Amino acid sequence: MPGDSPQVPLPEKVDVAIAGGGYTGLSAARTLAKQGAMVAVLEAETIGWGASSRNGGMSLTGLKVAMQTIISKYGRPLARQLFQCSLDSILLVEEIIREEHIDCGFARTGHLIVANKPKHMDALAAEVDFIQKEFNHTVRLVSRDKLQDEIGSTLYFGGLVDEASGGLNPAQYVAGLARAAARAGAQLFEKARVSKIERNGTSIRLETNRGVVSADKVLVATAGYTGAATPSLRRKIIPIGSYIIATAPLPPELAHSLSPHNRMIFDFKHILNYFRLSADHRMIFGGRAAFFPETERTVRRSAEILRREMVQVYPQLANTPIEYVWGGTLDFAFDQMTHVGEQDGMVYILGYAGHGVAMATYLGKTVAEAILAGTLKDHPFAAFPFQGIPLYNGNPWLALPMAGLWHHFLDWIE
Repeated sequence: MPGDSPQVPLPEKVDVAIAGGGYTGLSAARTLAKQGAMVAVLEAETIGWGASSRNGGMSLTGLKVAMQTIISKYGRPLARQLFQCSLDSILLVEEIIREEHIDCGFARTGHLIVANKPKHMDALAAEVDFIQKEFNHTVRLVSRDKLQDEIGSTLYFGGLVDEASGGLNPAQYVAGLARAAARAGAQLFEKARVSKIERNGTSIRLETNRGVVSADKVLVATAGYTGAATPSLRRKIIPIGSYIIATAPLPPELAHSLSPHNRMIFDFKHILNYFRLSADHRMIFGGRAAFFPETERTVRRSAEILRREMVQVYPQLANTPIEYVWGGTLDFAFDQMTHVGEQDGMVYILGYAGHGVAMATYLGKTVAEAILAGTLKDHPFAAFPFQGIPLYNGNPWLALPMAGLWHHFLDWIE
């Protein structure tokens, strides 16, 4: 992973300082540096340390929030813009991987949403017509009697296939994106945790444990790790853990029977499971097994829960060993939308809600372009308010128990 020696001093002044060395920050840094800007990426840990390397590697169409809801809240023109952004984000990932020769196993194998209950099929059937009519995008329904062509499980009642989505190895991708940003001229600084950001005359001063940097512009790209340096933004984000297990490599025949087309698969629940095959035929199985941010305890506990969930989906894997388990922390806004804007002199991109692989790459690029052009207010993801709720101070240990109970209740009543 491209990084620097802790002995290398930080620059005194840059055009843009970026807090966060994940997909968003690295994509923005690559774009800014290619346009001649002097850029410093300040990463609290190591480049790609957070959920950018510890996720399921799914590049998906659409947003976390249902497009019907987005139309009703924000209108049809903006909804169409946002949906197109999701399609363009996957194209951009594909383009960067090709241009920068990133070996990360990217493949457009599509995604499959599976119905946990019969009534979910009514919603998926309506989705097929809605997506075609509103966005001229083709998805197709899979009936229960045809579902064995898509997944080697009898647990579900049908599904929906979107061929446009893809998958990749997230750690290999973020490492390649970092190398691309460095080649473009961006400076990447590890173990440079930003502790304070304040305006200093016409520039912005960032204090880190490695020294001080002044910048004309600051981009906050800290996602689920948004912290005390940006308290006003921290109060608008709930950090939620997402956890993943990986089996030992499976025999090719078994792997093919579990997922004949190697789709990105996820279910219809509020507390969902998501799973796919890796390039070496491991089953990668993830979910919100524990809502809290990752710790050694939550990772260990989540592995037990996810194994039970996996065997429920795939009894064929009951005796298959689990070789790896990991967790990453996602960033959820209270409205579950992704937000772009400027606050207290800082540009921010936050709230991916588990849809960050492609969208973070895309927003890093397009927001960087908007910074250079002075058109941030015109960005489609800046067109709706980014609000917190009263009394929430950014402490997930207060908010997450209630959020977990609420989503379990929603799954129960459905």
